[in-house]
Amino acid sequence: MTESDLLVRLRQGDHAAFDAIFRQWYEPLVRSANRILHDPGVAEELAQDVMLELWRRREQLPDGSSIPGYLMQAARNRALNHLRHLQVQKKSQVYVEALSEPAEQADADTEANELETAIRDAIADLPPRTREVFLMSRERNLKYSEIAEQLGVSVKAVEANMSRALRQLRDRLSPFLRRTGGT
Repeated sequence: MTESDLLVRLRQGDHAAFDAIFRQWYEPLVRSANRILHDPGVAEELAQDVMLELWRRREQLPDGSSIPGYLMQAARNRALNHLRHLQVQKKSQVYVEALSEPAEQADADTEANELETAIRDAIADLPPRTREVFLMSRERNLKYSEIAEQLGVSVKAVEANMSRALRQLRDRLSPFLRRTGGT
C-alpha cells in the first residue's frame, strides 16, 4: 500500500490504515523526540500525542501530504515546545523561590527578635545577685573564682547563683527551646 493510499484511507477514518501508520512510525517518532529531549519517557508520551493528533486531524490533512513529514515535524515541534515549557518553569521557579524567601526570612527574624526579647526579660527578672553573677560569667567571661573574688563571696556561692540563674532561664525560655527542637 502506498503512502497516498494510506493517507486516503486514514482521512476516511480507516482504523487499519491508522494502525499501519502507527506501527511503522511510532518508534522513529520516539527516537526523534528523544534525541531532542534526552528523556525516553517524555519522548514516548510525546509520540503518542502526535499519533493521537494525527487521528484527530485526519480529515483536515491535505491531499499529497507526507505522513512521515507531518509526523516528524509534529514530533520535533512538540519536543521543542516541551523544552521551552521546561525553561519557563525553571525561570518561574526562581521567581517563586525569591518571593517565598523574604517571608521565610521575616518569620526567622521575628522569631529571633522574640527570643532576644524573652532572654533579656528573663535575665532582668533574675534576683539581683543571681543576675550579677550570671552577667559577669556570660558577658564578661569571668571565671567563677574571679567572680567570687570581685564580689567577696565563696566560689560555692557563685556556683549556686549560676545554677539558679540557668535553671530559671531554662524554665522561662522552655517554650522557645521546644520550638527549635532543643531541650
